[in-house]
Amino acid sequence: MKRLNASTVSKGFGNSIQEGPYNVDSWVFVAYDQLNLSLFKTIEQMVGTVGLVFIESASKGRSRPYHKQKLALLLSNQRHFALEAQEAGYPINYLVTQGSYAETLTVLANEVGPIHCVEFAEYSTRMELQPLIESGALVTHPHNGWLTPRSWFTETVGTAPPFRMDRFYRRVRKETGWLMVDAQPVGDKYSFDEENRKPWRGDPVAPAPPAFTPDGIDHEVKTMVDDVYSDHPGSVDFTQIPTSEADIAASMEFARSCLSHFGTYEDAMSTESRGLFHTRLASLLNLHRVMPQQAAEMALESKAELNNIEGFLRQLIWREYVHHIHEVTDGFRTLEVNRSLARRDAQWYDAAPLDGEPHPNHLEQTFPLPKAYWGQKSGLACLDESVASVMEEGWTHHIPRLMVLSNIAHLLDVQPRELTDWFHAAFIDAYDWVVEPNVFGMGTFALGSAMMTKPYVAGSAYINRMSNHCKSCEFHPKKTCPIGRLYWAYLERHSHAFAGNHRLSMALRNVAKRNKEMKQLDHQTFLNVQDALANGRTLRPDEQ
Repeated sequence: MKRLNASTVSKGFGNSIQEGPYNVDSWVFVAYDQLNLSLFKTIEQMVGTVGLVFIESASKGRSRPYHKQKLALLLSNQRHFALEAQEAGYPINYLVTQGSYAETLTVLANEVGPIHCVEFAEYSTRMELQPLIESGALVTHPHNGWLTPRSWFTETVGTAPPFRMDRFYRRVRKETGWLMVDAQPVGDKYSFDEENRKPWRGDPVAPAPPAFTPDGIDHEVKTMVDDVYSDHPGSVDFTQIPTSEADIAASMEFARSCLSHFGTYEDAMSTESRGLFHTRLASLLNLHRVMPQQAAEMALESKAELNNIEGFLRQLIWREYVHHIHEVTDGFRTLEVNRSLARRDAQWYDAAPLDGEPHPNHLEQTFPLPKAYWGQKSGLACLDESVASVMEEGWTHHIPRLMVLSNIAHLLDVQPRELTDWFHAAFIDAYDWVVEPNVFGMGTFALGSAMMTKPYVAGSAYINRMSNHCKSCEFHPKKTCPIGRLYWAYLERHSHAFAGNHRLSMALRNVAKRNKEMKQLDHQTFLNVQDALANGRTLRPDEQ
């Protein structure tokens, strides 16, 4: 068997892949997010000796304006894992193509016969390869990289909205026995969420994230990404992202060091520490370089306080929860909700056509994603700091994602698909099954009440309470910051959509109490901010 376009693989890495003849019974296609040998053990038991097929698809890399750091993380991890698998005794067929996975696998299957694979996590990959599965060119097997079976979800949550987390969370705790004694939760309650909302003021000291030493594969990938994806946003910095086995071990040690304060300060934000006590494991978990069970065991074995362990386990179970929701709703395509067409480049390019598929948009929001989300200064310190973190690292932790990046976009009526695609393209840990539930369902309320009872929106008071962003901002959080007025204008503008929502009843009563002049000022602020950001202007206090 010949490797396709092998000459396009850099010499150092390419020369490390041993060529045939191969003595295998079957070949297994390893998707980009299945980088763990334990995922293929069941296939080996069924079919005998296997070789592993890897594909680098330039067309996949160009399908969205993916952050260079994201592309580098994925490609370097895939190359490292291929060599690790080879060292473990697996024959490797590493293919590089300008075309798609489907085209490459079709050629390969015609040469070697049916190729085995593990079920794909991403909807986009499943749809691309479904014709090959139906034709028998690909033979799928269950994915054992999840903590929970589908039955736990469907038996407690169901297959149709409304979807709610609590019953599923309790089911997982009971089934696994995590933090349970005699079928009762340790500490006499399942959730310690109330204890996990403290702002951080510098004490205890937050750990510095690990700095990695790039190796030869990393250097080759950086050169390739800078060349092939030169028009993509961001830059590559391999000192920030783990790729090798040694890097992964260091990442796990860093995660352990975070656990003692993770839960307590998981909702805090600070310019002094972008990550605070967040473990930064999501990118490795979503590639399966670290298995979720490993992360759970790390937490359960730690000596951290109960609220910190429970908070971390809750995040792992939320990850399972959104994965199940995404799959049982066919990526939300089965939901009855308002929909609209959208661009799929998150406004990165000068122009792009509308996608032919309508996307969830419960509140019918249409404002284009501002260039401030690609690094143009908005004048709002919280937004600009959060975006800078994304542009420089391809990462922020979950509260800037929800309460700054999503919140401000939602208050501005940004098209939900555009914001979702921005998260998907810009974040190193984002894949459709995790980013769409979090942004469509939680960050923008684009699914209506399918996942959330109310939208996650807030004014400047929340950001001031949970961060130090306001101290470095030209706007005063109480006197001049437009986010407060954006909040009131949002509630007034969409009040008809929230009629009867008991969780918003107090907020809506407060909106109703605002006099006509205040409501007009709220709405004018909304229009002014939209206009400024749409035209690339930086907001100033004296212009509000």
